[in-house]
Amino acid sequence: MSALSYAHGTSATTLLGDTIGANLDRAVAAWPDREALVDVPSGRRWTYARFSADVDELAYALLATGIAKGDRVGIWAVNCPEWVLVQYATARVGAVMVNINPAYRTHEVEYVLQQAGISLLFASLSHKTSDYRAMVEEVRGRCPQLRETVYIGDPTWDALIGRGTPDLREELRVREGELSCDDPINIQYTSGTTGFPKGATLSHHNILNNGYFVGESIAYSEQDRICIPVPFYHCFGMVMGNLAATSHGACMVIPAPSFDPAATLRAVQEERCTSLYGVPTMFIAELNLPGFATYDLSSLRTGIMAGSPCPVEVMKRVVAEMHMAEVSICYGMTETSPVSLQTRRDDDLEHRTGTVGRVLPHLEVKVVDPAEGVTQPRGTAGELCTRGYSVMLGYWNEPEKTAEAVDAGRWMHTGDLAVMREDGYVEIVGRIKDMIIRGGENIYPREIEEFLYAHPKIADVQVVGVPHERYGEEVLACVIPLDPADPLTLEELRAFCEDRLAHYKIPSRLQVLESFPMTVSGKVRKIELRQTYAD
Repeated sequence: MSALSYAHGTSATTLLGDTIGANLDRAVAAWPDREALVDVPSGRRWTYARFSADVDELAYALLATGIAKGDRVGIWAVNCPEWVLVQYATARVGAVMVNINPAYRTHEVEYVLQQAGISLLFASLSHKTSDYRAMVEEVRGRCPQLRETVYIGDPTWDALIGRGTPDLREELRVREGELSCDDPINIQYTSGTTGFPKGATLSHHNILNNGYFVGESIAYSEQDRICIPVPFYHCFGMVMGNLAATSHGACMVIPAPSFDPAATLRAVQEERCTSLYGVPTMFIAELNLPGFATYDLSSLRTGIMAGSPCPVEVMKRVVAEMHMAEVSICYGMTETSPVSLQTRRDDDLEHRTGTVGRVLPHLEVKVVDPAEGVTQPRGTAGELCTRGYSVMLGYWNEPEKTAEAVDAGRWMHTGDLAVMREDGYVEIVGRIKDMIIRGGENIYPREIEEFLYAHPKIADVQVVGVPHERYGEEVLACVIPLDPADPLTLEELRAFCEDRLAHYKIPSRLQVLESFPMTVSGKVRKIELRQTYAD
């Protein structure tokens, strides 16, 4: 009988019971003179001692402003040192930091301000086409709980800091003594593909431990310098980046306010970074830069790639040309702090490209039948579920939606279709909602997409199911051509698949597009593709 698709992460390393503030204090005591934070664009630098002092200064200001334990403090900003200071200062005073995507427009910001009940908002002044001050002014009257907005790089920031004085040190010490590691400390709004986003509420214990064990898996120490071009508003930046760094005494390096491939490689070279983060498309952009070979990336040894599957050829180049022999693949979701599965330093190429790793310490994962909830045998597809310290406290003020996602046994249902191999490594094969059922056959779009990426005329592809009178559903391939002047035909597509895919998996319809509909966080809205081309 095959083993069941269940695994738990054992470890001799215990979970941290600290709050984020207490954990930072330990890092400061151990490495006061080591660099904690470098902002390459402005040239500003912080040792751990100075970083802690500036965090305290902002914490005093929050106390002086009347921020109580549990109050929600929003941050709507691009990557900058002030973002990081707000992250740690709110943790020190027990406020709940609410991350707001810098790409949000006014109706989305208004929803988050109201839904979370934000009383103090930190914001960038502007970025690209966004004038944050004008947008805040537009919605302020409809957000009665918003008492004050502080703009980074503006006199309002200095005015806020000026309210805090060192004589509040004792009040801060008392406040920190009232905090529990299980207190909510962060709300992150999941983008969702339908309706308004939900606010995943995370505790000190959730995100501090997740950052710590992600860092442990790639052997972080105080010698490491982590280049973080991924956004802080997402767990990838603020947990896997910032908290993984400070829990190991490593240095956080900000290459630019938002992703810029040349600025990223320049930061790695100038700051001698040992680790680099990104989603696969970021690494592809870096590798394809004119003059890529001129950058000295020899200081790199590791990094994290997450967000979507990594093509084999890209991984080969990252290892060989970027010197990232120990690069790691992570899988997770905002609701699980975020990482549940991760490849390890010595995993081979196939495990790094064919799987999303194995379960992290102190966590459990299982693959279940989506309809019955029964754990599947290894090698059989089903819904991936995870349980442990990383599972969110719930969706902010949405108990019904929380109950839909987290069952009575405290298992988080990811909505992802997965297969657990005999060795415990997990492959993600698609989303449950994306699964196509054609004439009784289950079809996983990701399998077809991976196959079609190899077609010489295809730059990008998304596969969805659309209604069919006889089979229930049929397979539609939505394709962005490599050369718009020479688009793919359905006949060419089907000929490419013939004898290489089972007949029922071969797309019967083709739609050539210039771009895909996207969520604000960069995920393809497959539901929109299905609805648009259903007829």
